[in-house]
Amino acid sequence: MSEAHWYVVHTYSGYENKVKANIEKTIENRNLQDQILQVSVPMQEEVEIKNGAKKEVSRKMFPGYVLIHMVMNDDTWYVVRNTRGVTGFVGPGSKPVPLTEAEMIPLGIEIEDKRVEDKKIVVDLKVGDTIVITNGVWANQIAEVKRIDEHKGMLTIDVGMFGRETPTEISFADVKKLD
Repeated sequence: MSEAHWYVVHTYSGYENKVKANIEKTIENRNLQDQILQVSVPMQEEVEIKNGAKKEVSRKMFPGYVLIHMVMNDDTWYVVRNTRGVTGFVGPGSKPVPLTEAEMIPLGIEIEDKRVEDKKIVVDLKVGDTIVITNGVWANQIAEVKRIDEHKGMLTIDVGMFGRETPTEISFADVKKLD
């Protein structure tokens, strides 16, 4: 028996979870558990901050795509390819190309019991917005957003100190947007 690899399947946008459910049902009905091992819709946890309130949300990392860990043969190819909502495998022509280990790591797919997770912070602010600082030494002070660093979760603002504007970094969680 061949070795199982991860493959990418293109779906209609918004049908990812339905395709996953349909493939899993077909696996059960046709007793293919030893050939199609896992079906995954990669999700990314994000921290969204709106009006000073934090909220964790899950978003699809790749809308329109489903990942499948399977042994590629004529039967499994046929089952996946003919699932309602699937438009095809990713690869040249009709030949599916498996993902490499390097491609799988940023997706958070488990490889030898290792899982890579990355939380991205999304904030509803943009450069030039006026904010009020809610915590810390500058609490209740009003400032203008000069720079946004989503990776670090920080804003650069100008704070009035000693009679002049001084650039200062502050956490997303310590500010609230003024309307």
